[in-house]
Amino acid sequence: MHIGGIFASAAVAVLVGVATPAYAAAKPDVGAKQAYVVDSAGTIHVGKRQTKRVPVASLVKVMTAYVVLREARLTDTVTITAADVRHAADNGATSAALRKGEKLTVEELLYGLMLPSGADASNALARTYGPGKKAFIDKMNATARQLGLADTHYTNADGLPTPARGGYSTAVDQARLAQVALKNPAFTQVVSAKKHKVAKSADNRAHTWKNTNKLLERTDGVLGVKTGYTRAAGYCLLFAAERDGRQVVGVLLGDQNERRFTEAEELLDYVSAQIAAG
Repeated sequence: MHIGGIFASAAVAVLVGVATPAYAAAKPDVGAKQAYVVDSAGTIHVGKRQTKRVPVASLVKVMTAYVVLREARLTDTVTITAADVRHAADNGATSAALRKGEKLTVEELLYGLMLPSGADASNALARTYGPGKKAFIDKMNATARQLGLADTHYTNADGLPTPARGGYSTAVDQARLAQVALKNPAFTQVVSAKKHKVAKSADNRAHTWKNTNKLLERTDGVLGVKTGYTRAAGYCLLFAAERDGRQVVGVLLGDQNERRFTEAEELLDYVSAQIAAG
């Protein structure tokens, strides 16, 4: 009787342990060199060298988009120049396949900037809303200071390696920037789109842009935000999702290509378990 009682109690304890909402999943191993995950309640779920200053590649374009949305109207029209096209081609950068003479709205160019990560689109927007690229970069850095991003500095509008590796930021600063940018419905609409089509018109060619953020295809509730890669930065991912009534923002810097998306999925599952556990 005594032994049976012990086994029975143990069985009940195991069952209770499995069923209890206090159970928390193990924290995933994060292979990225820097990582940070925070939710809208202010709970920090993951931190790994999150305050180290490093290049962040095309995550720079989040600030580019944010500044443009402060400076421009979505219906403004921008004419693409040969310099915009050359900027992407000469730097071996990703592009939105824009052509000289095309006229596109700011809204359309934001999709070209954020989905295929077009350096041609970033050049067109920066030179237009500086006006001039130097003035635009000054606005980016001034905005970073206004937002309290003390460990962020920009040298261009696209995160390309020159000059100075595109500047630097931290995982913490990138998460804070995303939290602010996602408050703008136009920004969220752009970065959460899996694909965007621009119909052919008298002013422009037809374009179809697919989002480089594979996380949008892999799990529900994803809000975006941006991928990036340079040799100096490694593969980067800034992501956001809704989980259990909270907005979760995560940053992975210096990662591997496919691994960043797998890690982001695992981290979102982990955060969901943490929130559910209370």
